[in-house]
Amino acid sequence: MKGIMLFSDRMEDVEALGTRALLKRAGIEIDTATFNETLKVETAFNLEVKADCRVQDEIVDNYDFIVLPGGPYVAQTVDRDEAVKNLVKAFDAQGKLVAAICAGPRFLGQAGLLDGKTFTAFTNSEKDAPKGKYRPKQKALRDENIITARGAGAVYEFAYEIVKYLQGEDAAKKLLRTILH
Repeated sequence: MKGIMLFSDRMEDVEALGTRALLKRAGIEIDTATFNETLKVETAFNLEVKADCRVQDEIVDNYDFIVLPGGPYVAQTVDRDEAVKNLVKAFDAQGKLVAAICAGPRFLGQAGLLDGKTFTAFTNSEKDAPKGKYRPKQKALRDENIITARGAGAVYEFAYEIVKYLQGEDAAKKLLRTILH
């Protein structure tokens, strides 16, 4: 299993880098990709990081799952950004895992991926999924091939759900033991 995480300027540091680190720790291959012209990405807290690649047409065929961190960029782009919505729809259409945290589920909601699904997200992000079942008190949850999480404080639960989906519950529990969660 190999995944891709979308890096965007003003993404939430902990949600992106923490989730990536936990997945790597669990032995999951995960690359990072950006729609930026260069590979450089500046996080919400002004850390400059470099994505592994730019998003390309064949990205869906080359990866088994996608992860979307949240952050201020979501509110600034979600209403006009069709590229991210099309990307998650393409992963979903092939039955691949789509995971989003904090405000990231707004993209899924606007793409129609949360219709009829149970999900969680950052407060007020549920407005983009009026046909879904919002669970504001859940830190992270899975409904079929969709995993959502509430925010930066839920990174461990988010990573746990992803690892559980990809490698099973024993592997997810092992991850938490290795970090003394």
